[in-house]
Amino acid sequence: MKPQSLQEMVKSIFVDETTKEQFLANPDSIMSRYNLTEHEKTAVLNTSSRYGLATSDSPALAVGIEAALFWM
Repeated sequence: MKPQSLQEMVKSIFVDETTKEQFLANPDSIMSRYNLTEHEKTAVLNTSSRYGLATSDSPALAVGIEAALFWM
C-alpha cells in the first residue's frame, strides 16, 4: 500500500464536489479507486458515519476529539 492513498482520497473528496457527492452516496465506489487497506476503509466509514464530512474547523469534529494530556 502506498502511504499517500488515503491522503489522496481525502483530498479528492474535499476538493472535487462530484467526488464528494459520489462518496456520500456510495463510499465503496470511491474507496475502490484507491489502494486502501481494510483497516483504512473501516476507519473512513466509521469516521464518516460518526462525524459526517467534517472539516478541520467543524464543531462536530471538535466535540468528538477529547484533549489528551500531552496537549497541555
